[in-house]
This record gives sequence, C-alpha cells and structure tokens, in this order.
Amino acid sequence: MKIDSIQNGVVLDHIQAGKSMEIYNYLHLDELDCSVAIIKNVRSGRMGKKDIIKIDSPMEVDLDVLGYIDSNITVNIIRNGERVEKKKLELPKKLTNIVRCKNPRCITVSEPQLDAIFLLSNAEKHTYRCAYCETALSEKK
Repeated sequence: MKIDSIQNGVVLDHIQAGKSMEIYNYLHLDELDCSVAIIKNVRSGRMGKKDIIKIDSPMEVDLDVLGYIDSNITVNIIRNGERVEKKKLELPKKLTNIVRCKNPRCITVSEPQLDAIFLLSNAEKHTYRCAYCETALSEKK
C-alpha cells in the first residue's frame, strides 16, 4: 500500500492501534477541506501495531485531547515535505469541554453553558474528576 507523503500538514504517529477513529471524531477531522489519511494496524517494532493519521493541511491540533486519548502519540509538524517539529504529549492536568459530566445532579447538566472541567486526580490510573461535583470520569479505554 502506498500513502503519499504530505508537503504541509500534521502527522499523528504512535497512536495505539484502533484509536485513530476516536481521534478523528474528537478533533472533528471530518470538517476539514483537505486530505486526511487514516492508516490502521501498521507494524511497529516498538508497539507491535499502531495507527497513523496524516492531515494534508497545516492546522492547530488540540494537544489536550490527544494527551487524554493516548499520551504516547507523537505530533509531527510537516513543512515543505520535511518534519520541522516533533511534539511529545503528556497526560493533561485539566480537560476543558473535551468530555461532559455524567452525573445528572451536576451543575453542568442544568447549566450547559458552563465549561465542563475535569481535573487529573490520579495520573497512574488516568483518573479525572469533575471540578464541580467531583464525579470520577468513566474509564475511556
């Protein structure tokens, strides 16, 4: 299979196998007016299998969303066919409007204009809690 290289854009690499569509949806890549290549289950010496997303247009990528989904993703910025920057991700300390609280008594349910804010409460377990009601975010994996 041949996937052309991109001249100017973004390559998301080292995505956990099977997570590329979740990233596609979270980043709203369907709304872009450019080529987006999703390459699934690529053989990887380090990971066994991985996914890759190539976006053939320069864009700002929400690093918090990517870090929340999989903090092992690398973000490569491509200009004139060359990688000019490589960003490593971290588990974000705070999530704002990425996920919504599931607690029906949370203020964000009755006041949907409020930002949905979750704070990292346990990095080892990737646990986030609602900043308003302290409800734990359901495991995303």
